[in-house]
Amino acid sequence: MNAHPEIPRADHEVVVVGAGFGGIGAGIALQRKGIHDFVIVDKWDRVGGTWHANTYPGVAVDIPSFIYSFSYEQRGDWSRIFAPGDELRDYADSMVDKYGLRRKLLLGTTITGAEYDEDGGLWRLRTDGDRTLTARFVVMAVGGLERPKMPDIPGLQDFGGALVHTALWDHDLALAGKRVAVIGTGATALQLVPAIAAEVDHLTVFQRTPIWVFPKTDAAVGPWGRAVLGNRLLRSGIRAVGTLATEIGMGGMVVGPAWLTDTGRRLAEIPVRRWMRSQVRDPRVREQLIPRYGLGCKRPSMSNDYLATFNRPDVRLVTDAIERVDEHGVVTADGIRHDVDVIVCATGFKLWEKDSVPPFPVIGRDRLSLGDFWDTHRFQAYHGVSVPGFPNMFAITGPYGFVLGSYIWMIEATAAHLSRAIAETKRRGESVCEIRPSAHDEYFAACLRRQEKNFLFTPACHGSNTYYINSHGDSPFRPSTHGEMYWQNRHYDLDDYRYSTPAGTPRPHRILEESA
Repeated sequence: MNAHPEIPRADHEVVVVGAGFGGIGAGIALQRKGIHDFVIVDKWDRVGGTWHANTYPGVAVDIPSFIYSFSYEQRGDWSRIFAPGDELRDYADSMVDKYGLRRKLLLGTTITGAEYDEDGGLWRLRTDGDRTLTARFVVMAVGGLERPKMPDIPGLQDFGGALVHTALWDHDLALAGKRVAVIGTGATALQLVPAIAAEVDHLTVFQRTPIWVFPKTDAAVGPWGRAVLGNRLLRSGIRAVGTLATEIGMGGMVVGPAWLTDTGRRLAEIPVRRWMRSQVRDPRVREQLIPRYGLGCKRPSMSNDYLATFNRPDVRLVTDAIERVDEHGVVTADGIRHDVDVIVCATGFKLWEKDSVPPFPVIGRDRLSLGDFWDTHRFQAYHGVSVPGFPNMFAITGPYGFVLGSYIWMIEATAAHLSRAIAETKRRGESVCEIRPSAHDEYFAACLRRQEKNFLFTPACHGSNTYYINSHGDSPFRPSTHGEMYWQNRHYDLDDYRYSTPAGTPRPHRILEESA
């Protein structure tokens, strides 16, 4: 008779939560490390994540498509330089089929809670169908741009007309001939406002903080363009140039010397501000649309027609604060009620709020709540992937993991990180992998030291109302270059993790499946 109790058997070796680009990238990375016993769970009935959830008029990627795509899955048949949202969703679908992930999907299933079983060394995940999934490892691939954030405006729910958030667009909602209000002027509004202006009877845009707008070098990709992007060498060269430009522009602002980044930012503002002013005829409206904070303090965006939309007689910009909403419309601080039939909230997402990402309770070792830990001790994670006290749990988009630029670059980096850690656990014949507090704390301290010279905390960004800074007064983005992110996630010291097997259970065999 076996003297040891059987080690609890999990339903799957790995459960990946989220079937957007993060979950797809994680699945491919796991397979490349010879790990094939996993399932990808998503609440939606189709893959794509952000690009499946966000279907508002005008939705498109705001990074050139040849950059906003996986390095190992480039394509040359985009319809535009900045692809529309449905093409990104179809791109996700094609990757699922090409890399054999379709049979790994568990769609239409919402994870409502995750709890670590210390005795068995596995995770128990509850679903909305009263089912429990168990896994040795769990990957949180839940993106931050999916949970809509409704504005905190008194009376909003008392509005008698149609109320919709851009992230939950109602395609049965008819806007033709309606008086429409758009609340918010961020990156989403830049796409939505010009897309619906010609359709509605009158459009009122409520602005709290103006946004920096760049001209958008967008165009349809014709036969010549497809021939260029279809050539692997040419496409790689164009992608390399775009990557380098992003590295200099975004990474340089974080790690470069303060005098150089400040000078560069101020010089860049001059032509952008000049172009923005050239787009709007009314001098009063023109100045209302010009930011008073520095370039880069808030996420900038690109549009060739957003600013020009305010030249239309049936479009009005309102910059007075919203006081309340009543049955008939929006009341501003000057006492004026703006009667409307439809209110569209382009007010972003719950990104740094407690229990927002992931959007369910996560309980680790010693009953430690992830939401409580981050709320009390500030957002932090080793390379944005691992948190002490949460063994065998990894994140794709954790705090201090994302370098401003393309999310895809981060996904490839963090997916490589977590798959390497899981594979090493198996190679050592263990079943539990947990980041050592010393390694985690050293990384967090290094990030905070770099943040001390981050221009986001200078007077240049006062009044920007940026989501780059959270309620703790931190900016939980990785203060590094993309090159550093790429290298460190693939070459971190494997002994930064502690490997073990629960006491009283036999060690698993040191076997790693061959990669398909």
